[in-house]
Amino acid sequence: MSEVVTAPAPQAGPLRDQTELRAAWFAMRLSLAVGVLMLLGKTAAYYLTGSAAILSDFAESVVHVIAVAFAAFSLRLSTKPAAPNFLYGYERITFFSAGFEGAMIVAAAIWILVAAIQKWLAGLPLEHLGSGTLLLLAAGLMNAWLGWYLLRVGKRTGSLILEADGKHVLTDSLTSFGVVAGLGLVMLTGWKPFDPIIAIAVALNILWSGGRLAWRSAVGLLDYSDPKVGKEIREKLDALCNELGVHYHGVRFRTTGHRQIIEVHLLFPHATAVGEAHRLATLLEERLPVELAGPAEVITHLESLEDHEDVHSREHYTGRPA
Repeated sequence: MSEVVTAPAPQAGPLRDQTELRAAWFAMRLSLAVGVLMLLGKTAAYYLTGSAAILSDFAESVVHVIAVAFAAFSLRLSTKPAAPNFLYGYERITFFSAGFEGAMIVAAAIWILVAAIQKWLAGLPLEHLGSGTLLLLAAGLMNAWLGWYLLRVGKRTGSLILEADGKHVLTDSLTSFGVVAGLGLVMLTGWKPFDPIIAIAVALNILWSGGRLAWRSAVGLLDYSDPKVGKEIREKLDALCNELGVHYHGVRFRTTGHRQIIEVHLLFPHATAVGEAHRLATLLEERLPVELAGPAEVITHLESLEDHEDVHSREHYTGRPA
């Protein structure tokens, strides 16, 4: 006799609520529009001044526009429903999107380092610093607001894509403020090496930011199981199984970038009718996602309480702490 496995019907993907979907799409379009505007402003500031620091900020904006375009594609794909060849949906594209953005940031940081050193060796010709600095300050203020907005919408809708974009935009704004500070020092002291020094500091900062984003993407693709999330899942399972009179073991979980997919083995007395066991398992599948902080899909596997250890040829690895 084959095992009894119950699972909910395939979902239509993340951001199923139309209000959340519209908010996410508006935020992504706004990010792309502002990114293009910032790129134009920083291009003008660089041609006015010839500053290595402004060049570094300009390079990050180029990366941002490319990354946001890919993120917009990823967001659209992640909301598509499951298909015959993609039974779990397309949500994991969010990790590819974050990884792509992280890789682009790292590439930009390396390019900035090379360009700043070359400009330092060339003699640092600087002009019209006042006008260029004002343009950059305006860009930084605009990006600070946009980054806050993207993070807010991303957390509300559970979109890793928007959160990654928001963190990148906030990093971009901090970069702009750092460059403004550096150019202010050049204007106050007349010491031009402040310009490439700030550019190098900016490059090292965004290199760290890009590396962290790429690492987050990698661990997501490798199905990293966050211990805090696991603790919450087991606490809710303890309460629900106690209420339903069911034992459990073999808990595993992974994230798609939006929702948790949770697998759990439920143990029933040998005399329990299959229909009753299925009813209780379905109740748990429906109630556990409601109890958790974010979206979840629960898959249960039904076993006999008395002899499940004899039936299994090897122990299930769940990573549960001793």
